[in-house]
Amino acid sequence: MINQGLFYLAWLMDHRAEFEHLVRDRLGVTAASQVLWSGPRLICIAGDFTRYDVHAVREHRRSIDLVRYRFFGSDLLGLETVASVSGGMRVAHRARRQSVAQAAADGGDALMVALASAVDEALLGLGDGVNRVERKQYRAYQRLRNFACLCPPQRTKLLVYLKVDPKDVDLVPGFTRDVSGLGHHGTGDLEVQLRTPRDVERAQELFLASYAAA
Repeated sequence: MINQGLFYLAWLMDHRAEFEHLVRDRLGVTAASQVLWSGPRLICIAGDFTRYDVHAVREHRRSIDLVRYRFFGSDLLGLETVASVSGGMRVAHRARRQSVAQAAADGGDALMVALASAVDEALLGLGDGVNRVERKQYRAYQRLRNFACLCPPQRTKLLVYLKVDPKDVDLVPGFTRDVSGLGHHGTGDLEVQLRTPRDVERAQELFLASYAAA
């Protein structure tokens, strides 16, 4: 998709007159006169991108945004900027933290969507060879086997199950729970409850421990 998008962008830059003519026919002379060619940007929207995609666009001379979408249930859609590159230089930003903060201000559903996206990025970024598999009741993250399972967002929290022995963890009420012997979706005996961006940060060591054990 990125290669195809770059082809379209190159074609557009080589056919400016045709594009302006089309704009003039569809939107009028005023709109056509406002087309600026000094800073063209390619925006790629997909279900996911690999770390190789992100690296590739950062090496490119064009300005490119990689935007990932996520469906949560049947009526929630989340968009996240994975990489933003301007003329081959990475744009410094805190898109992740800002998006979560904005989601918190927008309301509970938006916050849960943003938290789920943050957890997804954290788990996929633990190391090479992490695969994400969509199950009917949860999303599994695998190395040689499942090491984390993310359940669909609840109203006020996310539940992540890890392959960590609860006996090796200082359990914190409202954050971590021993669910060995209890029925639940996903695999793993340690339940991690996430309600805020701070909880995701607190869970990083647990994510890493589960990844290492797999």
